[in-house]
This record gives sequence, structure tokens and C-alpha cells, in this order.
Amino acid sequence: MSRPSSVNPTPGELEVLKILWSCGECSSRDVQESLNKDGKERAYTSVASLMNVMVEKGLLKRKQQGRAFLYTANVAKRRTLSELLSDLVGRAFEGSASQLVAHLVESGKLTQEELDQIRQAIDEHQES
Repeated sequence: MSRPSSVNPTPGELEVLKILWSCGECSSRDVQESLNKDGKERAYTSVASLMNVMVEKGLLKRKQQGRAFLYTANVAKRRTLSELLSDLVGRAFEGSASQLVAHLVESGKLTQEELDQIRQAIDEHQES
């Protein structure tokens, strides 16, 4: 039995999307080179296959340029990240955003700068 396709991008697909959100339009070779900067070597054929699946899923668009294809993200960054976060909050924190924030604060892994940014975001939200 095949695995049902996910509405949200997989971790590998998210890596590709982050690159395309940053560069706008890239070839699969450009994406592979960017992915490989983290020290984990990925084969060109694996990256190209993943990107073709992402086109089929509607996550990417491609257009032919000579013998190569250029890819762009077909999903908005803000909306995609919002959907991923909503999924996480729903599955891991019983739908409670306050539990998520409390977990982040209590983990002790936030820097003072991150805590200040969270406070600022809350203050700005309350003012609007």
C-alpha cells in the first residue's frame, strides 16, 4: 500500500522550498549545490527526482530553458509556514499555541534576543 501524499511539504521538500523562496528561480543543479553546502552530499539525480515530485504535488513550477528546467516555488512561504505551525500545534500541543510558547520558553533554548522578539510581537499584536 502506498503512503498517502502529504498536504504539507516533507522535511526534504521544505529544504528545497527554502532555497527557492530565497533565490526565486533556480535550476535543480543550483538547488543541489545549495543543499550540499551543509556537508551532506546529495546526488543530483535524487534532488532532480524530488523536485519533479514537488512539481507533481503542486509545490513547484518549472519552465524549460534550453536543455534544463528552472524551478520556482508555487506555494507562498508565509502560508506554508503557517500551515506547518498549525499542524504542529494541533498534533503536539493539543491545539494550544500557549502550550507551544510555554514549552519554548521553559526549554531554556531561547536567547534573550528571541525572548525580546516574542515580547515585541505580543506587544504589537495587543496594540492593533
